[in-house]
Amino acid sequence: MRGIHYLSKLKAANIPPELLEKGQNRVIDASLTLIRERAKLKGELLRALGGVKASATLLGVPLGHNSSFLQGPAFAPPRIREAIWCGSTNSSTEEGKELNDPRVLTDVGDVPVQEIRDCGVDDDRLMNVISESVKLVMEEDPLHPLVLGGDHSISFPVVRAVSEKLGGPVDILHLDAHPDIYHCFEGNKYSHASSFARIMEGGYARRLLQVGIRSITKEGREQGKRFGVEQYEMQTFSRDRQMLENLKLGEGVKGVYISIDVDCLDPAFAPGVSHIEPGGLSFRDVLNILHNLQADVVAADVVEFNPQRDTVDGMTGMVAAKLVRELAAKISK
Repeated sequence: MRGIHYLSKLKAANIPPELLEKGQNRVIDASLTLIRERAKLKGELLRALGGVKASATLLGVPLGHNSSFLQGPAFAPPRIREAIWCGSTNSSTEEGKELNDPRVLTDVGDVPVQEIRDCGVDDDRLMNVISESVKLVMEEDPLHPLVLGGDHSISFPVVRAVSEKLGGPVDILHLDAHPDIYHCFEGNKYSHASSFARIMEGGYARRLLQVGIRSITKEGREQGKRFGVEQYEMQTFSRDRQMLENLKLGEGVKGVYISIDVDCLDPAFAPGVSHIEPGGLSFRDVLNILHNLQADVVAADVVEFNPQRDTVDGMTGMVAAKLVRELAAKISK
């Protein structure tokens, strides 16, 4: 909230609003310029290399202030990157793709969320900056965004950008302990618990499949019915497993988006999350769903890893990194 308090002080001091707005615009322009130029460079290099139709491209969105509990996910992107390249493992995915090949995975850095908020930029404009950043990545063929959160509120501006850039809705596979579909959780329309309500209201998804659900309220179920969401709860996972491990998505739409909240996993596998919900998916359950999915995956995110709650040896960071690695293999082609 530091930036908001700073803005209040400036208003109280009768600083002309147009002066403040011009300064905010300069900061936003500078932020977008850095992402644009990094994406342009990576795109040019990949096109020169040739032999690639899609390269997963990391874009960090270190945002935590829309969390209803803890804000630690804001610190996740650098920790995930550190774990991806940790010397304790190699650079191969389970499907045999090499992450040190830029045709599989590249990186354009982070949206400077805190620096933008420190200038008093509100969430309406911040969400637009995130969307614009994603579009800048997608403008550089063959880059496809693989976004590192951050809390789950980032999925709304990312999916919005992907849908608008592709020119139509996508199918979404959403793995999570929670449906994140409250209309306006605690009065915050951008809450991490409301991101999929915003996505469905905007028409950015045709199908939304939610897997791993085990903490859902009456409103969550009602909102699911309102938007035609396919919600698969953990209490029936043994019955649904065969179908969920053989999904075919994306026919008739612009592609498939995958959103993975790390708390979809049972806390035995991923304790470093803000909302610990026992009874979740195993890591192999998640990989089976991803590996067997028949779809053109055009973009994805991994969110809600909270380094401040991780184990001393960084166990959950390695789990989040492995999810990113396997998503990169799924996206790249």
